[in-house]
Amino acid sequence: MINKVVGSAAEAVADIPDGASLAVGGFGLCGIPATLIDALHAQGTAELETVSNNCGVDDWGLGILLSDHRIRRTISSYVGENKEFARQYLAGELEVELTPQGTLAEKLRAGGAGIPAFYTTAGVGTQVSEGGLPQRYDAEGNVAVASTPKEVRSFEGVDYVLEESLRPDYALVHAWKGDRHGNLVFHATAMNFNPLCAQAGRITIAEVEELVEPGELDPGQVHTPGIFVQRVVVAPDTEKRVEKRTVSLAAPAAPAASEGA
Repeated sequence: MINKVVGSAAEAVADIPDGASLAVGGFGLCGIPATLIDALHAQGTAELETVSNNCGVDDWGLGILLSDHRIRRTISSYVGENKEFARQYLAGELEVELTPQGTLAEKLRAGGAGIPAFYTTAGVGTQVSEGGLPQRYDAEGNVAVASTPKEVRSFEGVDYVLEESLRPDYALVHAWKGDRHGNLVFHATAMNFNPLCAQAGRITIAEVEELVEPGELDPGQVHTPGIFVQRVVVAPDTEKRVEKRTVSLAAPAAPAASEGA
């Protein structure tokens, strides 16, 4: 079997060119491949098309690529936590293809499975299927590029819209454990979009918190088989941020017992 481990994150992303399409795992800030994103940022790669549930926050994750205008276009489902994203989109600096979250997940899964397109009810009767959803504005705030209508077909009396799958040039994912053959295990909710991105990418690069020897992973617990992964880099100290930290109110003090009770 091939040893897929590379020496550094910089080496792992070195051949990603300007203009590449890139699927990036994570949900909010949970399970994002921050080490690989940082390496890509340091490399200076630009004009990227990203496929990700969201686009990071203003100063972390994909947000650092966005703030330096390295992302030309993105396919995402939730982008509400990034003010710079909103500014670039409304100013005509960023093209955005908004996609229902489940549809985005299936686009990636289908791409990795070799399925070119599929029908879904999500978006039927809206601009998702009928077209006209603004994807890019000009500097004056006019719609420069809008989504086009998609095929709608009825099955047993229910309308479905045809969605094409995604097969990005590269995928960046974050895993809890991995071995030298590229088999990956994700931890809890950090699984999210990571297995789907790993499956869809033509070249998948995985950062792993812990590298184990082949045979140590229980085959029944492997989430992404090594056949989908081309490179593995060890990233044991990746920072893990909390996107929104909330603190519950202190419970009211119990009333004091009355005298003589």
